[in-house]
Amino acid sequence: MADADVPGQGSGTGTEGAPSRSILRSETLIVLALSLGASALSALISFVGSVTKPGGLKHQAATLNASHAPGRPWLDLAWQLFGIATALVPVALVAHLLLRERAGGLRAVGFDRRRPGFDLSRGVGIAAVIGGSGLLLYLGARAAGANLTVVPEALPEVWWKIPVLIASAVQNAVLEEVVVVGYLLRRLGQLGWSPMAALAASSLLRGSYHLYQGIGGFFGNMVMGVLFVLLYRRWGRVGPLVAAHALIDIVAFVGYAVLAGHVGWLPTR
Repeated sequence: MADADVPGQGSGTGTEGAPSRSILRSETLIVLALSLGASALSALISFVGSVTKPGGLKHQAATLNASHAPGRPWLDLAWQLFGIATALVPVALVAHLLLRERAGGLRAVGFDRRRPGFDLSRGVGIAAVIGGSGLLLYLGARAAGANLTVVPEALPEVWWKIPVLIASAVQNAVLEEVVVVGYLLRRLGQLGWSPMAALAASSLLRGSYHLYQGIGGFFGNMVMGVLFVLLYRRWGRVGPLVAAHALIDIVAFVGYAVLAGHVGWLPTR
């Protein structure tokens, strides 16, 4: 198997028709600037604002899925679908770039329909392990004053609420795992980064764009990032990671919609 076919590896020297390293470096920066790199900077600014605001972090809230047109459900739905669709544009860009270098598009990072049973079964297992521990970490960090109160959804009680929350969860999973794991590791390998440095960069980026939640969100997602990189290198597929991430977010979003205000252990504001 050629280096360019191995997840997170590849010479990137520009030989045999492959893009040069300078082009690969520019493309990587553009993809990140249009997606999760920009989110990381936004999260950092948000975190600075939260830390410097009077009162503790746990008395502030970070809302993940909010209404964009209160009192106007059809307009709100249009905005929700628009946001979900446009957030996936960087994934389309990644697919285009991988097709251009004749790597097979998203198949090169294992996001395809070749092994649905494998992807789903592994995803369920990962979600079961990470989901519960992640919730405990969040509750502990919030109690210690190191995290904002995360409000997974604040949508109106309309018929499209649950479908939109599920779609939002899937969008998050596809964007993050394709860009931060599959694409970034491949490009960093082609640019000559060591496996450890690439792992650190991927997990640090994942933690950074969750910094708006607080210190707990940052470190919790960094640990998740390390695990996801190791599993990706073991399996050569982001499919299981997308499945796991989607399941975790679906449970968080829909679970909050169902349980908020009905159980005492779940913070709401």
